[in-house]
Amino acid sequence: MAKPEHEFFPSSEVPFTVCAGSVSQLTERILANDLAGGVATRILQFEPGLDTTPNGVQVHTFWEEVYILEGSITDLRLGETFTAGMYACRPPGMEHGPWISLEGCLTFEVRYNAHEVGPKRRNGT
Repeated sequence: MAKPEHEFFPSSEVPFTVCAGSVSQLTERILANDLAGGVATRILQFEPGLDTTPNGVQVHTFWEEVYILEGSITDLRLGETFTAGMYACRPPGMEHGPWISLEGCLTFEVRYNAHEVGPKRRNGT
């Protein structure tokens, strides 16, 4: 199965729901997902003061691309803060987090499986 087809729609029509794990201040707005494939496109919201330490270090079996729309997050393992306009592309197995966000943060995230690679372009890349 694949993600559903959607033409443009107001993302605000999709409610934020609490993410899996132990941190109720971490919420997501799932814009499209494939439950069978375990992949999704979502907006992730970190409330001000959030600490995801109870969820531990995150490691996924899928690719994850993240763009920070607003605010900032700090990776406690790396001791680095990432801000609006920054981007990450994480392959399966890459460790990240736990996170804190003093001011709050909003990210746009796309997840996909490694075998879901798009068609080759005409130049062969």
